[in-house]
Amino acid sequence: MATLEQAETLTPDGELSIQLPAGSEAANMFGDVYGGWVSAQVVLAAEVHAAREAQGRIATVSIGPMQFMSPVLVGTILSFYTQVVERGRSSLSIWVEVWGRCPDGAELRKVTEAECVLVAIDDKGHIRRLPAA
Repeated sequence: MATLEQAETLTPDGELSIQLPAGSEAANMFGDVYGGWVSAQVVLAAEVHAAREAQGRIATVSIGPMQFMSPVLVGTILSFYTQVVERGRSSLSIWVEVWGRCPDGAELRKVTEAECVLVAIDDKGHIRRLPAA
């Protein structure tokens, strides 16, 4: 994991899966966005990427540990970059990086990162094979 100083010199890896502003509904009384809200968006970004790879329905199996490098303020535009790190018979490990642009638009910084494991499922919720890559 990168330190805050290192994070400021990094650039995002992967493809942009989702981008959205952190709204006041996700903030605590100090104006910082809850980590749980950001975590939920990490899973959503992984699901967007995995569903495209699986060409259909998927389910989240696990979410790896996350550490936050900096607080997220209301109004920060969050960008979620994803990439496949491992592809199994029916599962995908998706790496998600979260980057935030301050409300004034001046600073882009890495907020957090995590690995999510997802599995392809059919319409009845049974595990299915992934299509050929």
